[in-house]
Amino acid sequence: MACGIAEDRKVRRRVIRGLRKQVQSPTLKSKGELAEMRRAGRLEHRILERMATMAVPGVTTAEMNAVAEQMIAEAGAEPLFKGQKHAQARFPFPTALCTSVNDEVVHGIPSDRTLAPGDIVSVDCGVRLNGFCGDAAVTFAIGEIGARTRRLLEVTHAALDLAIREMRPGRWWSEIAASMQALVETAGFSVVREFVGHGIGREMHEEPKVPNYVARGRRREDFLLKPGMTLAVEPMVTMGAGGVQYKDNSGWPVVTRDGSRAAHFEHTLAVTATGVEVLTGGAEDGTETG
Repeated sequence: MACGIAEDRKVRRRVIRGLRKQVQSPTLKSKGELAEMRRAGRLEHRILERMATMAVPGVTTAEMNAVAEQMIAEAGAEPLFKGQKHAQARFPFPTALCTSVNDEVVHGIPSDRTLAPGDIVSVDCGVRLNGFCGDAAVTFAIGEIGARTRRLLEVTHAALDLAIREMRPGRWWSEIAASMQALVETAGFSVVREFVGHGIGREMHEEPKVPNYVARGRRREDFLLKPGMTLAVEPMVTMGAGGVQYKDNSGWPVVTRDGSRAAHFEHTLAVTATGVEVLTGGAEDGTETG
């Protein structure tokens, strides 16, 4: 689940002032802690694999959520998103999954809406298992989709793959974010700026914030990658010119301001001595990407 900056201007100014303060150093995880996060990540992977089989015309997002909640319960885990609160929301988030359809960017609430051929749905899932968290997201095509929509999914996924390839100790995050932004914008799409990734561990949202772009005024949010750092990296990309807003007064689903489609891919990653490990990639051991 993405970290967001509030839409309300007064709240936004307060948040930005806070971002300019010294960012708390992220907690570096031990081998034992990484092993627990790997277990949570494997559960995430199994859930999203099951969602892939369900992402077909005629299914409802509520049906997808029901299966995810059952899998989480059977694993002895808890859903991270369910019960989450934030200042703009009228009620706590009610479900285990975020299911964001077409122009919904993030935080879509599962419902009796039936997915139709040509739709896309971003499925974001978070779990806590044995006290440690995993967070991952995939955007699925429902049946046949248009060439431009297909390209949107390919580019968003490629931005995440690029980050995984380029992450290693000693690099500044802004270097990675700049490459992600360039890839997306060269393809004619826009990076969502209002929501970013985050550190993760015992809590879903830990320091630091992990943007998918670089911009003036956010330099103090930059951080140096170090072994043991665990991050939820989650590019969110839109077809249109960018800019998002809340869909309704619930304060949860976020949609593109221009009605264009959006895609979202996410992995929980651990920085290693030589590169990065994809904790939500489904590997049984500490397989690294260097």
